[in-house]
Amino acid sequence: MTARLLHVSDLHTGAHEERDVEQALARLVERVEPQLVVASGDLSHRGRRSQLERAAAFLRSLGPPVLAVPGNHDLPYTPARFVRPWSEFERVWETTEPVATLPGLHAVGLNSARPFRHQGGALGSAQLERATGHLAAAEPGALRVVALHHHLVGAPWRAAHKRPVSRRKHVLHALVEAGADLILGGHIHQAAVSEQHEFEVLGDEARTAVVAIAPGFGQPRPRRLGEARGLHVHEADSEAIVVRSYGWAGGDWTLRAERRFLR
Repeated sequence: MTARLLHVSDLHTGAHEERDVEQALARLVERVEPQLVVASGDLSHRGRRSQLERAAAFLRSLGPPVLAVPGNHDLPYTPARFVRPWSEFERVWETTEPVATLPGLHAVGLNSARPFRHQGGALGSAQLERATGHLAAAEPGALRVVALHHHLVGAPWRAAHKRPVSRRKHVLHALVEAGADLILGGHIHQAAVSEQHEFEVLGDEARTAVVAIAPGFGQPRPRRLGEARGLHVHEADSEAIVVRSYGWAGGDWTLRAERRFLR
């Protein structure tokens, strides 16, 4: 059985409205037919109700089920950030840590954003324990996916202030040991796709996972040189995970790269 999902991140709804970009994504969804759309945070630009509602309406209009987790920009830019940080996000999405189960696919969302950290993110022990339980519930052979906002690997040219999730190595090992096959993130507005073997020395019998960071879906910021605009489509069968990277060019989402990782 083939599992297929589309991964977008960093929409920053409310900063700009670009109907042509959204309409082109709807056409791409019709072509690739993903079972699930994963949105890994920064759905809004300032955490406002209208922005979160607009992002949700757009993502849901694509057709497939949506698994959405928050990013640091989805926190309100008001004192509510520290007393009711997720009330607006949960009003729209019900939870900050959703789970989706589809034929051949089991996805778990984790909330890595923190009200007292402007850019940095973290996952606590209780979150990792819950993720372990959810991943264990996947049917045998299913593609087990974890999505969070903050990155676990990064493009080497990205600015230093975009730090990965706190305790990166601990988090990565916990998720892989729990059974994650594919770990998705965003935050850095750059694409980065790697297998754990490529950046950590592992024993012959160790489990590995593919880690994929989606570039920003929203318009790149003019003062942030080197930001990419794109998205990923992930496809998996019993033999391999294939990551296809799409970039915005010529008024459409264009396939730019394809990588294949043996399972």
